[in-house]
Amino acid sequence: MQTGNGGSRRPRQLAEINVTPLVDVMLVLLIIFMVAAPVLQRGIRLELPATVNAQKIDRSRVVVSIDRENHIRLNDKLIHPDLLVQRMEALAQQSPNETVFLRADKLLPYGEVLLVMDKIRSAGMTDVALVTVPREIVPEGRR
Repeated sequence: MQTGNGGSRRPRQLAEINVTPLVDVMLVLLIIFMVAAPVLQRGIRLELPATVNAQKIDRSRVVVSIDRENHIRLNDKLIHPDLLVQRMEALAQQSPNETVFLRADKLLPYGEVLLVMDKIRSAGMTDVALVTVPREIVPEGRR
């Protein structure tokens, strides 16, 4: 009995790729990226102090942030404290009436916040606003 492939009865080899492991790896990578993406987009981790009279800021062009480790950021970019003075001086020359919004972690010592505020004001930026979050007012009977 002869077959059409030259007379031998060897089984023909399949030339198909098994894609199941590839799909498994791709699904795992997709899950990893879905979990990691929100963490990467998060911003500076600060716990701002809460006040009763906190107001919403409609515009914020210049934001200086100080985190718990006393790292200073200018508009979400890490900056050395000495460079902060230079950047503020340049900003004061361009727009002297600009308000600088100072965000500081609530656990940061008061003196550290004042040192950064003093650097900003010594550079010529006189309008410095401290950023807080609104605090919920508890009625007298519920305390």
